Amino acid sequence: MKKTVTSLADGRELIYYDSADDTVRDAIDRRPLDAVSTSSEVRRDPLLGDSVAIASHRQGRTYHPPANECPLCPSQGDRLSEIPDSHYDVAVFENRFPSLAGDAGRCEVVCFTSDHDASFADLTEEQAALVLEAWTDRTAELAELDQVTQVFCFENRGAEIGVTLGHPHGQIYGYPFVTPRTELMLRSAHKHREETGRNLFDDVVARELADGARVVLSGEHWVAFVPYAAHWPYEVHLYPRRRVADLRDLDEAARTEFPQIYLELLRRFDRIFGPGEPPTPYISAWHQAPFRVAGREDFALHLELFTIRRTSGKLKFLAGSESGMSAFINDVPPEAAAQRLREVASE
Repeated sequence: MKKTVTSLADGRELIYYDSADDTVRDAIDRRPLDAVSTSSEVRRDPLLGDSVAIASHRQGRTYHPPANECPLCPSQGDRLSEIPDSHYDVAVFENRFPSLAGDAGRCEVVCFTSDHDASFADLTEEQAALVLEAWTDRTAELAELDQVTQVFCFENRGAEIGVTLGHPHGQIYGYPFVTPRTELMLRSAHKHREETGRNLFDDVVARELADGARVVLSGEHWVAFVPYAAHWPYEVHLYPRRRVADLRDLDEAARTEFPQIYLELLRRFDRIFGPGEPPTPYISAWHQAPFRVAGREDFALHLELFTIRRTSGKLKFLAGSESGMSAFINDVPPEAAAQRLREVASE
C-alpha cells in the first residue's frame, strides 16, 4: 500500500491510498475555493449527560447532485471535483462541511472507489483490504490528535438512510468525547468484570458461538452473528475472534480474512428481500475503544451492520418509543433474521 498526502485548494488534507507502490499522485486542485469556514460547537446536555454537535454551516452542503456533478468522482477535464486526479483507488479528505472541526474534533470522507455506480459489495477483496488499511491508518493518525477521544469509521448507504451523495463512500469522525453508546458498553463491561471476573465481549461472542442459532458467518478469525437483543430488523455484529481494542491491533491473519467475510455479509444484505428488490439501505459502523479512558483494555473492536428496511417496501421508523424513550421494538425475531441471512448465501 502506498500513501500520498497532499492538499486541496482551500488547504484541506487529501490522502490517496494505492495498491501499487509506484503510483504517482501529483495532480493539483485547480478550483478557486475559499477557505473553509465552520461553526462547529459541542454542547453538553445536562439532563442526559451526552453531547450534541451544533453545526449550522452544514445546511449549505451538497445535496443530491446529478451524477455528472458528483464531487467524489475523479476530476475529468474541466469537471473538477474534490479528487484532483483522474482516477484513484481509495481517497480520504477532510470534509468541507464537517459536523466536527477544530477543537470540536474532525470529520473526513472516505471514497471507496472511483466507480460512481459501484457499491462496497462490488469491490474486490484487494480493494476492500485497501479500505481496511485506510481505516486503520486514519485511526492511528487521528489517535495522535489531542482533540480526538474516539474514532468512528462508518458508511451510510442508501437514500432511506439520508445519504445525499450517491457515490460509494463512508466517513470518519474524530469525536472530542466518548460517544453515548460506547459509554454504555464500557459501563456494562466494567460491571460484568466486577461481577464475574471475565470480559463481557468475550462472553457475548462465546455465548453466540455455543448457541449457534444467530450465527450468520464463522471464519477462522472472524465471527458474524445477529445479537440476542437486536435493535434493528436485520442487524449483524462482526467480531474478530482475538479481542483487540481498535483497528490498529488486528493481526495480519485477521486483516487477510476480513474482506472475504465482510463482502459476503454485504452481498447477503442485498439478497434479504429477494430478487428485483432495490439495494438494501444500511449503516455499517465500526466500534473502537476510545483513547485515554479507564476500561479501554476491556473494550472489543467490532463492526455493527444493520438496515432500517423491515420487509419489502417497508421501513422501520424510529417513532414514539424509540425516539422519545430510546426503547426499541423489533418486528423481526433475531433468530429469524439470522436464518434468512444464512439462506441468502452469495452464489
